[in-house]
Amino acid sequence: MNMNINIKPGIIFTVALLLLSSATHANDIKNTNSSSSVLYLNQAWSASDREHFYWQPQGSALLSYDIYLTLTLPNSTERFNSRTNADRMGLLADPINSSKNPDDLPIGIAKSVIKKGELKGTYAGLTCAACHTSQIQYKGTQIRIDGGTAHRFDALLWLQTLSKSIDEPLNNPASFQSLLNRIKENGTVDENDLRARLKNDAEFIRLQLTQSFIVPFPPGPGRTDAFAEEINTVNAIHTGIFYNSRPALAPVKPPFLWNASQSAWVEWSGIAPNPFVRNYSEVLGVFARYDVSSPKDDLSQTSTTVDVKSIIGIEQLLRQLAPPAWPEQVLGKLDQGRVKEGSKLFTQYCVECHTTYPYRWSAKRASGMRMIENALVPQEIIGTDNQHLLGIIFDTNATMLTRHLAKDLDGKTAVSSGELFSAIELPLIAHDLKAAGPFTDAEILDMNGFIDETVVLNIPVNSYKAAPRDGAWSTAPFLHNGSVPNLYELLSPLEQRSKTFYLTREFDPIKLGLDIKNSHSGYLFDTTLIGNSNAGHLFETGAGPGIIGPELTVDERFAIIEYMKSIPEIPGRVTPYGGPADPIIAENDTSWFNYKHPYGQK
Repeated sequence: MNMNINIKPGIIFTVALLLLSSATHANDIKNTNSSSSVLYLNQAWSASDREHFYWQPQGSALLSYDIYLTLTLPNSTERFNSRTNADRMGLLADPINSSKNPDDLPIGIAKSVIKKGELKGTYAGLTCAACHTSQIQYKGTQIRIDGGTAHRFDALLWLQTLSKSIDEPLNNPASFQSLLNRIKENGTVDENDLRARLKNDAEFIRLQLTQSFIVPFPPGPGRTDAFAEEINTVNAIHTGIFYNSRPALAPVKPPFLWNASQSAWVEWSGIAPNPFVRNYSEVLGVFARYDVSSPKDDLSQTSTTVDVKSIIGIEQLLRQLAPPAWPEQVLGKLDQGRVKEGSKLFTQYCVECHTTYPYRWSAKRASGMRMIENALVPQEIIGTDNQHLLGIIFDTNATMLTRHLAKDLDGKTAVSSGELFSAIELPLIAHDLKAAGPFTDAEILDMNGFIDETVVLNIPVNSYKAAPRDGAWSTAPFLHNGSVPNLYELLSPLEQRSKTFYLTREFDPIKLGLDIKNSHSGYLFDTTLIGNSNAGHLFETGAGPGIIGPELTVDERFAIIEYMKSIPEIPGRVTPYGGPADPIIAENDTSWFNYKHPYGQK
């Protein structure tokens, strides 16, 4: 059995909060068991599939599970895990009667049980569902978007509140006694062990806030600089080399996940072609437990809490996720005449970069598999905020200290962030694959996106990915950093875009995005702050960086909007994994942006 996972050095360091069955009904279904009515769209997942995605642990182990369940908010008797607090943090709730969720956890918080080894314990942590499950609110109806962009979840606020909540029993004897008594209601607990775990958990959370989430201002709901924060977690927190921490200056919104498993490249910068490495990196960065802070003879003997089989299974589940179709019964009937006109305009102005079903497809990978190929547009052409591409993950300079890890890096005292991340991650992957295996050669090839030594990939340079548009009607705010509140403004000149706006949960089905006209409170998005520029992707008179088309009339903008509402035309249609029988080959398509601007070229 061959355990070689065939990971190219330039790919291993990519990180993200991205992770990551036929439907029971052909039509939209409404769940009536939740505390408020939720409309579940037909995205080809059954209720069981959804529950698996929402609460299947991946190995995130932020704090002890019994502490998480019984923790109260500072100076309050309200549980941190209450539905009210979850909603306050922007986390979604689901029916309590799920067998996968007996403790009424919010979506994206999972119970992880490590049964042996020095990391043995039961933990609470995040899953990819926290950042990749969305809910649209319109006139009292909640519309669930599985695999969507979680525009409500404020990860920084959640961590800050959790830190304050756990510090109270740590520092206040009366609060500790109350916590101890609440835990005893559900079983026995050793007081000294609880004190030790409380201290350890509080310190782990504190390090996330002081060494990972180093931000110049709160990024707000639905945004986080995942690359910087995961690099900080792996290269600084878990090594103990805090010098390696860097500011997180480029908050982005979570990408949507339908068609992500079928795509040749993921992340906003399109630099991750290997799903297993991408997902493993995500768990390492999002609160998995492991210790590389002291010298070791062999890092591949280091235990982690990462659940390899789980992240493989979730990725396979995502292959069966369909983009959400417009629910006319709630958001309004489509104007088919305007849809037809919008389709023509989309073909004229958008299809060079963005595709719709059946998409463009890559050259064959191993076993003849193909992936969706989309445009990777250089930043100097698209003109959108460049702070993401200036992040530490893209820095090839030797700015990371190695200290006790130098022997694993040929004695180098300093290396790039990617080199250090790779030196840590590769041995951990080898350890966890061995522990979770054995895997066949076919399984290893499948989990690695059919990339082997025969597959040559040109990694995109300083570019942003133009993903397929099916289902994108549900993914506001727009651009990678969420700086444009609705599609109407995205199709407008820069001077007509909002310089500031309040993030809102209410949906605007007319301009297609956040309903900012009726929102005057909450988080104020300021496009003048670093990483927040709303420039680029402009339709206006003139030429130059960021202008991609002429100024559109109001009617033309609304026609394109109507067309965007109409795709996908077929609810529950899943893109064939590996490609259709008769694919459109991107590299042969003269209308494709990267036909003229090949990947990997500056």
